[in-house]
Amino acid sequence: MKDRNQKILSSLISIVIGLAVGGVLVLVVGLLNSKIGIKGAWEGVRIIFAGILSTGRDAAGNLTWGFNSSNLGNMLFRATPLIMTGLSVAVAYQTGLFNIGAPGQYLMGTMASLMIALSIPTSVVPAWIVWFLALLGGMLAGAIWGAVPGMFKALLNINEVLACIMTNWIAANLVTWMFDISNFKNMAEGTKSGYIYKTTYNGVATAKLGLDKLFPGSQINGGIVVAIIIAILVYILMNRTTFGYQLKACGANRHAARYAGISDKRNIVLSMAIAGALAGCGASLYFLSGNTEFFWSTYQSLPSIGFNGIPVALLALNNPVAVIFTGIFMAMLDIVGLQLTNLTAYNEFITDVIIAVIVYLSAFSLVIRMWLAKRGKKKAEKKTETETKAEPAEGGTKA
Repeated sequence: MKDRNQKILSSLISIVIGLAVGGVLVLVVGLLNSKIGIKGAWEGVRIIFAGILSTGRDAAGNLTWGFNSSNLGNMLFRATPLIMTGLSVAVAYQTGLFNIGAPGQYLMGTMASLMIALSIPTSVVPAWIVWFLALLGGMLAGAIWGAVPGMFKALLNINEVLACIMTNWIAANLVTWMFDISNFKNMAEGTKSGYIYKTTYNGVATAKLGLDKLFPGSQINGGIVVAIIIAILVYILMNRTTFGYQLKACGANRHAARYAGISDKRNIVLSMAIAGALAGCGASLYFLSGNTEFFWSTYQSLPSIGFNGIPVALLALNNPVAVIFTGIFMAMLDIVGLQLTNLTAYNEFITDVIIAVIVYLSAFSLVIRMWLAKRGKKKAEKKTETETKAEPAEGGTKA
């Protein structure tokens, strides 16, 4: 219990320091820029810490605050794929693997889900069945792509990081080529040949589940509910089942697990396949929303959402339930960046600096935990010393 509390506290310290560094940076930039000034700098600091609640500016030009349904809804919408890629990294890490291949798995899930959603006519098959098939297709594509580096690791003992980096770029080029030769490129809206049709073009979209009434004006849909349910199921799988125990046993000591009769090779492949399925699911939930478009020419870049799953998992200490909250936090920073751009003279890249600081600190969370443990030990020793000194005095009084 004490170790868990220290882990949670180390993550919170990372977040607070990251936000503080961001606030100082905003303040310094504002003071050095005559166009921003002290007032603008103070507004920037306030947005860094509470931008999600900013509702714009009044007639006098002052910032206004309150319940911003659009911001909150969009935050939850953006958190959906982050939760899934965070789960992808967390599951692999608990089995002793570092899944840096989430971007490639995300791309493969994107390709499969979009092609299924757009190719099956909803005039023949009900739209909800097409949606479900597209979701399963995206997860299967991600699982297959995740299993590839898993097999390299299990059978040839090739480092999974190297294998994942290669599969990332293979996926980027493969997805570009497959969409390039397809008829899914959007030519209906002007010359949008660089984008794939939205799934609503075929009448396929994730159900809102009434969330659009709670957060009007936002992109939110039932995808966030699906992501939360999956996170809880992953927690149960990893912590309440024999299979989850076997996966973690392989992560703790592959050779000892094999000695105990656990198939380490099989579990390594399955772990990466599950991680890939989760990343692919994140892509499916994002693009099956029906209000997002996919830029198909990806051979020169990888989706940042795949990499952003790493800090989400790190801050959550690879706990599937905690991933829900860290994913929402990272999405909040994205919205804060947009608020900085829209309401001040700053740009949203300052939030990237905040995220970077948080990531670095979370990577050094062990150092923070050691500092907390050392501090707690000193307090305990001091308390013991005080009690020891007090005992003779009490004894003398009684005599």
